[in-house]
Amino acid sequence: MPQFAPLQNDTFLRALLRQPTDYTPVWLMRQAGRYLPEYRATRERAGSFLGLAKNPDFATEVTLQPLDRYPLDASILFSDILTVPDAMGLGLYFADGEGPKFERPLRTEEAVRALQVPDMASLDYVFKAVTQIRTAINGRVPLIGFSGSPWTLACYMVEGGGSREFHTIKKMMYQRPDLMHHILDTNARAVAQYLNAQIDAGAQAVMIFDSWGGALADGAYQEFSLKYMQQILKDLQREKDGVRIPAIVFTKGGGLWLDEMADIGADALGLDWTVNLGRARALVGDRVALQGNLDPAILFAAPEQIQLEVERSLTAYGTPSAGHGHVFNLGHGISQFTPPESVTAMVEAVHNFSRRQRAA
Repeated sequence: MPQFAPLQNDTFLRALLRQPTDYTPVWLMRQAGRYLPEYRATRERAGSFLGLAKNPDFATEVTLQPLDRYPLDASILFSDILTVPDAMGLGLYFADGEGPKFERPLRTEEAVRALQVPDMASLDYVFKAVTQIRTAINGRVPLIGFSGSPWTLACYMVEGGGSREFHTIKKMMYQRPDLMHHILDTNARAVAQYLNAQIDAGAQAVMIFDSWGGALADGAYQEFSLKYMQQILKDLQREKDGVRIPAIVFTKGGGLWLDEMADIGADALGLDWTVNLGRARALVGDRVALQGNLDPAILFAAPEQIQLEVERSLTAYGTPSAGHGHVFNLGHGISQFTPPESVTAMVEAVHNFSRRQRAA
């Protein structure tokens, strides 16, 4: 077991566990990304996105870049949500301007039945990156490990890439739910092993990204997405070396189902920008902490407007109290076109206003 430096700033972990904090912690989905010139320079040296993600040295370098630039309260592993299906042999590649694609999508019953949980040794580059990143962070902030949700992974695995209509996977879901459940169960078992291995490697919290859960109808969401995230949470190690490992679940477009999501065993729920923080807090009560949820497009505004919108969000959530927790974030990943100085304005506004809230 690797030895790591003591954690100097545990505000993020305390908020997830609904413990008192001096201010509201903040990090950003996709905080290591193309909006940073230093990231673009490293990616150019790596040659490609996969060259970056599969090389622990490069992954460590880009994970630390936003921490060196901003006073963020957490770091997230630099990787891709599709590493697990790639290890299943589907042939992940990136097409210019089109995002991730699979050479061998699951289009036949034979292909679906052959699907198996991959040997985690094939994902060792991820676990090496986790250990290397946590060592390099040197206790400054916690490190988050992550995975795509079983449903979101399945969308890419069946569609063969991103989709707007999801007609191929929805056709399978409604016509052959037995095949759909086989894919989802396999994915859930694989993701649980994958996240547990990240925790063993040094991840101090984990997050499940259900990016496409909101594409499902009510009823289908519970059967084909929520159920399998709950299965993962039951199989996760929630403690490591006597320290609690919080788990966050984020369904984009999942605001309608927050009440049900709060009961699946997560420590915190991510919210997209369509959800009112105060109403969400009232709905979930003291069952889970909340994470979110500024519209990423606000970061194209002037610093004064960014500050106002941050204060509006924090005011909507209200002053934190015993048994409640809030981690500030965007309602989705940061845009690659975001001016880097906008993030400075946002982080400062979160820290300053949330301290004033607690002092009032």
